[in-house]
Amino acid sequence: MIQLARYVIGLTWIYHGLFPKLLQIAPLEQAMTGSLGFSEDITYQLIKSAGVGEVFFGLVFILLYRSKVVQLLNLAGLAGLLVFAAVMTPHFLLEAFNPVTTNIPLMVLGYFLLQQTGSGHAKNV
Repeated sequence: MIQLARYVIGLTWIYHGLFPKLLQIAPLEQAMTGSLGFSEDITYQLIKSAGVGEVFFGLVFILLYRSKVVQLLNLAGLAGLLVFAAVMTPHFLLEAFNPVTTNIPLMVLGYFLLQQTGSGHAKNV
């Protein structure tokens, strides 16, 4: 279960950095980042930078998933992104696929992983 949590969380970060940000900017990403009020060029750069950061963090998470710091950064990042979406674009929380349906389950999985790897009872199962 620990390995499953490790890869689900890490690959989700990679996916969310790669597909809706780096390969093609999704309309939802454009709208949420655009709500910050920057020019189109700066918004584009912010989205691309966020994509790089998410891919990088996903790789770091997969490699260093036993690090309490990495796990806490994961939880803080997911919570922060959820709050950002709720404050800046609350209407997106009502969409079928939204930050609530992604971030909260990943936070629960991250909390489980933190408990399992921090307890000294963790097994590479």
